This record gives sequence, C-alpha cells and structure tokens, in this order.
Amino acid sequence: MPTIFEKPADLLEANGRALGESAWLEVTQERVNQFADATGDHQWIHVDPEKAKDGPYGTTIAHGYLTLSLVNLFLPELIEVRNTSMGVNYGTDKTRFPAPVPVGSRIRGVGEIVHVEEVKNGAVQVTVRVTVEVEGGDRPACVVDTISRFVP
Repeated sequence: MPTIFEKPADLLEANGRALGESAWLEVTQERVNQFADATGDHQWIHVDPEKAKDGPYGTTIAHGYLTLSLVNLFLPELIEVRNTSMGVNYGTDKTRFPAPVPVGSRIRGVGEIVHVEEVKNGAVQVTVRVTVEVEGGDRPACVVDTISRFVP
C-alpha cells in the first residue's frame, strides 16, 4: 500500500520519510526476452539460458536497464500524491547496479524521500530513492534517485 499525500504541498514536510516496500515481482525469462526485443540488446548473458549456465552467474540475468525501468512499476506502490492535475517523471540521478538480477528471482522496490522542493507554478519536485532488492540477496540490484514533479 502506498504512502498517500493528499496534495503536492504535503510533500514539502516529508523529506527523509521512508515509503515502505512494493510487492515482490518475479523476473521471468519472457520479460527479459521482451526487453531484449524492445531495446535490441540480445547479449547471451540475458537471452541464452544454455550458454548462461556456464557463465559467471550460472543463469541468465536481467538487463540493468530492465531493472531500472521496473522502478516505474514500483513507484505507484510506494507513493501516491492526490489532488494533482499532473504528475510527471522529471529524471533520475545517481543510478547504480551493485548486483545482478538472476532470471527467476524476485525483486521489490523500497522507497525513501531524499529531497523535496517547490518549483514554479506551485508544483512540487520530489526525489525518491528507490532501492531494488533481490529476495535473499545481500546487495541491491539497483539504487536510483527518481525525480518526479506534481502539479496541483
């Protein structure tokens, strides 16, 4: 269940606030293959399970950018801002991929508000650090500061 803010201005008092976790999501070979088709990145470490058995991870792994793109799936499970005319993704900062995501593993996003500021026309810009955890892993698969703008 997301952390709910009734209006964009309520975010201004939320710097440092933990947002909790999303649901777990299994990363399937089908999803990895679809991402490979969408991006043209068909490197064997992602799409060839037979060859990957002898590779460094013993299996295929998700593309780093697939893991990053799934952050957009997790965000609505972490934060909801009501009474807006528009919310937009403004960008990202400090994206890192400390560990791989093996196909068949489950991942989730954990959120924390790390910066909030008012921008023009009463809009509020919020930076949410999303840490993508791999179930049972000792390091995150991705850590990214997402930047969103909410217009009242």
